[in-house]
Amino acid sequence: MDSTTLKTLQAPLKDKYREEPGAAKITLKADGKLGEEAITCSVDTGRAMVEAGLHPATGGDGLSACSGDMLLQALVACAGVTLKAVATALGITIREGVVKAEGDLDFRGTLAVDREAAVGFTDIRLSFDIDTDATEEQLASLFKLTERYCVVFQTLNTKPALVVNHSVRNGAAAA
Repeated sequence: MDSTTLKTLQAPLKDKYREEPGAAKITLKADGKLGEEAITCSVDTGRAMVEAGLHPATGGDGLSACSGDMLLQALVACAGVTLKAVATALGITIREGVVKAEGDLDFRGTLAVDREAAVGFTDIRLSFDIDTDATEEQLASLFKLTERYCVVFQTLNTKPALVVNHSVRNGAAAA
């Protein structure tokens, strides 16, 4: 796709969102079904079912997807798509590229071994390796705009408000 095609596709959306700001606000959803016997949760990705389970460092067998890996994969996917969209809009040709994410975890936290250990990633590193003839100035814009407009990156970077709801059936009392 070239810059003109991308702009042609996005122009009516941008116009609509300027005229009707509420139309730009949507709710994305994900659903999972708890495993019946295994410690798993099957998630419908819209393309396939993914069964997530415990990471081997917490007692998992390594046969199920790890939700921490899935988080990093979502970051890589979003950053890669955003980089390509920004490069296209700026007219920068990228012949090929690789996006990587790494995250550091201390499993003492999630296993309640050490109350001082963090539960979750303490550091995440995102990297891009691209083949392009772009100038240093173009690259600076490309990476700055990719960070700015990558939904997953910005979500991790700014921490959204989180709300948890509970529903209990069959008369079981909530703890």
